[in-house]
Formats: sequence, C-alpha cells, structure tokens
Amino acid sequence: MEATQDTQGRVEAAQSVPGHGGPRSAGTRRAILDAARSAFAAQGYDRATIRSIAATAGVDASMVMRYFESKAGLFAAVATADVPVLDLAAVPPDRRGEALVRHLIERWEAPASGDELMLLLRTAVTSGEVATQLQAVLAKLIVGPIAATGAADADVRGALVQSQLLGVALCRYVLRQEPLASLPIEHVVASIAPSVQRYLDTP
Repeated sequence: MEATQDTQGRVEAAQSVPGHGGPRSAGTRRAILDAARSAFAAQGYDRATIRSIAATAGVDASMVMRYFESKAGLFAAVATADVPVLDLAAVPPDRRGEALVRHLIERWEAPASGDELMLLLRTAVTSGEVATQLQAVLAKLIVGPIAATGAADADVRGALVQSQLLGVALCRYVLRQEPLASLPIEHVVASIAPSVQRYLDTP
C-alpha cells in the first residue's frame, strides 16, 4: 500500500499549496483551472504552455507551478476537477462492483468531465509524465475507495479493476469501437459489474 499511497499523493498534492501553511485561494485555483481547460481543449497538451495559461488566468507562471507542480499535474487536475471520489465503503458489499463501474462510466459520459478524461487517456499513451499522473488519478478514484472498505490487497484488486475499466474506456470513448460505443450505459454497467465484483470479492 505504500506505493499506492505515494502515487495517489501526486494528485492530492494539487489540493494544497506547499509551504507557508495557508490554504490556497480557491478563486485563483479556479481561474488557473479554467484557463488550463480552455488551453488544453484548444491546443492539446503538448502545445499548451504554462506561461500562456498563467497569462490568461492573470497570475505568474511560478504560481501555476506552485499550485500544481508541473504541467502534467495541472492537466490531471483539470481532467478530474468534476470527478468526485466514490464512498465505496457506504455501499453494500454485494453492490460495490456495480456502484464503482456506474460511478466511473457516468463520469466518462458526463459533459463536464468526459472530454477531459478522454484527453487525459489519449495523452497518457504518448507521454510518460502524463501516464504517471493518470496512474495517480486511478489510484485516487479506484484503489483509494477499495482500500477504504478494508479490503486486503487493495492495490492488486484496484489494478485488476483498472484493467477492466481502462479497456472499456479506450474502446468505447477513444477508439469508438462498435458495438460497444453505442451500447446503452445500463448494458455496459450490467456487463462489466460482475467481473469487477469478483475482483473485489476474491480472497
């Protein structure tokens, strides 16, 4: 679990400003995220620059780095700004597979988060730094909730769940592979949930 916590920490580091002990300005953080969202959507990850994002947000480039540590960290923060962490421990044990699948599939489908998550996935294929951030995002959204249920080997279970859900996300949302791309959400959830439930239940 130490490795999992370290990976997850890369995402959580964007939640507080290091040093000085004070909370970050929510308004400044939101301005940076909004500017970055527009830049990444219009220019892609490679062409967007911290300097231009900072100028749009009305802050110094060093402030962006202080808040998010790197361009990849900012990219991941944009992609997950509207993605809450599921309280899996509050779900009945026999429904956790379905709940986890539904929660993440609905995030992929949502206009507020789906495009950013797809861009994060695409970019992670060609950028090692972004791939590291994607691993941290998945640790936060999948491994963390599983660990919170008290499950043994949460990192192993989480990795298996990730393999299932990333495969679906790649084929459905990036490659647009039919018939998967056109299946109703309920069909997708019902088809995947039993496998995820087994990953959660198997000793």
